[in-house]
Amino acid sequence: MLSQVKKTEKNQNRYGILGGSFDPIHNGHLFIAQTAMEELSLDKVIIIPNRVSPHKLDIKVTDGYHRLIMSEIAAIDNQNFCVSPMEIHRQGPSYTIDTIKQLMEENPVGTSYYFITGTDVILELDTWKNHEELLKIINFVVVTRAGYDYSTLEDKIQYLEKQYRSKVIKIKIPNLEISSTDIRKRVKEGRYIKYLVPDGVGKYIKKHGLYLD
Repeated sequence: MLSQVKKTEKNQNRYGILGGSFDPIHNGHLFIAQTAMEELSLDKVIIIPNRVSPHKLDIKVTDGYHRLIMSEIAAIDNQNFCVSPMEIHRQGPSYTIDTIKQLMEENPVGTSYYFITGTDVILELDTWKNHEELLKIINFVVVTRAGYDYSTLEDKIQYLEKQYRSKVIKIKIPNLEISSTDIRKRVKEGRYIKYLVPDGVGKYIKKHGLYLD
């Protein structure tokens, strides 16, 4: 697969960021992370489970400790993936601007950050805390799938790039009908989740009796 971005000796570190509830993390998340890493020539992808999504304050999620451990289990076999507990450890809603600023403090100056997300997020980006600043300091990567009408997305990208002089990168992946909601439902119903999550994650869910209630 040819990369959209060619690295040169002058390039600084290029880190992808994949955030979310990961309740639980599944093979679709990992496939997206791997695709973005290859397409954008990233040095690594940082998986960051959130403590409380500011856009889902009324939705109950599994304890952050379990979601963090499952993410670590899922990432352990890929040397280019790492998991950060920063949002789980931070009190209150998990705002991306706070996470990016912490990453900028912890990593070398000049590091480029690529925030990997879905279409819905880009369409609602104007509602994010300090979105104007975010668009200036990081790159947004939107994952698209074949067969969808993305005319609204194209209009939004053009607006963001013109309004904030930002760059929104699109990467296309195959349709993978895997969702955390469906996995939780399957577990509760006693159905099979093998091949939807890494084996270690499946064993962790079973061992701790997650998603049964």
